[in-house]
Amino acid sequence: MSDTEPADTGNARKRRLGLLALAATVAVAALVYGAFWLLSGRFHESTNDAYVAGNMVQITPQIAGIVVSIGAEETDSVHQGDVLVALNPADAQVALDRTKAELADTVRQVQQLFSSTRQFEAGVAMSEAGLQRAEEDLQRRAGMDTAGAVSYEDLAHTQQMTTLAGAGLARAQAQYEASRALTANTDAAHHPQVLAAAARVREAYLALQRTRLPSPVSGYVAKRAVQVGQRVTPGETLLAVVPLEQIWVDANFKEVQLRHLRIGQPVAVTADIYGDDIEYSGRIVGLGLGTGSAFSVLPAQNATGNWIKVVQRVPVRIELDREQLRKHPLRIGLSMQVSVDTRNRDGNVLADRSFAEAAFSTPVFDAELHNADALIADIIATNLVKPLAQSSIRRP
Repeated sequence: MSDTEPADTGNARKRRLGLLALAATVAVAALVYGAFWLLSGRFHESTNDAYVAGNMVQITPQIAGIVVSIGAEETDSVHQGDVLVALNPADAQVALDRTKAELADTVRQVQQLFSSTRQFEAGVAMSEAGLQRAEEDLQRRAGMDTAGAVSYEDLAHTQQMTTLAGAGLARAQAQYEASRALTANTDAAHHPQVLAAAARVREAYLALQRTRLPSPVSGYVAKRAVQVGQRVTPGETLLAVVPLEQIWVDANFKEVQLRHLRIGQPVAVTADIYGDDIEYSGRIVGLGLGTGSAFSVLPAQNATGNWIKVVQRVPVRIELDREQLRKHPLRIGLSMQVSVDTRNRDGNVLADRSFAEAAFSTPVFDAELHNADALIADIIATNLVKPLAQSSIRRP
């Protein structure tokens, strides 16, 4: 026996021990992974294709004008109602002054309509009295005609006067009815012409108020694209306000991961900006109704001969804890890692709730007409003159 045989035998034993150790390690790892998958792993779906999303409230003017001031700079914190952009109010002020004068003039003209109606009403009364007198004269003369006390010409003249008085009464009644049609069932303060002039005052008042653009929500200024002296037009985006407490995560899960996802399931979320030290608690509030490609500007057309199947992804909206967001604020577009606990699968796949109130709203614009009605009432009261006396003639 040579001296190399014991060495070869020792090396073979070492190799066998090493392979056995490796096999044992692999077996233990497989058992550990299998146990993990059975107890926890199969109840979790995760993805790193997730990003922070939120509302970007765009500030756009409703009228054209020249920017004279900007109330906030990029990244500044603003509160609801703060004036962000101010336009030159000169043109709007001139237009408001003109409509105020038009309203005052309309009130006076409408009062003339009511005065004319009363005048025509008095004319009807005078014509009725004249007709009555003419008829009485005709009756007296007709009685005297049998005794020969009245000439034929005098009687004919009296008959003509009676006819003329009747025609005068008909004309007076027609004038009165025509004038009354313009004033019936209303008063000078609520006449349609006055209401139309008041609406023009409100419109001009709104235009003046809209030279100041308030922030609809509290948040942070982003994407400022406006400069002092710039002429802006209605609908042009000047800047945006981002309310960081109203943000969520859009996680794009593969279609094969959606099987066990349900609304209401708890979600663990981490952000690259903070790392694994900060974990957000969230929950699923909605599953997208289509894949990203279905809602793209140019949807994919697969009716070709070289089609290759691509696994699609569906966005899942995740709501985050507000208190955690206040302590550790996020920014729109940040990358996130999402892990959903799917143990409870009793939830719905589609939302079944309906909003009794608006999901998002702002009261900032509610007060735009706050003082307009008081202004209009003051103008009407100033130009409204009470008649000296009311007619007691009964209308027909």
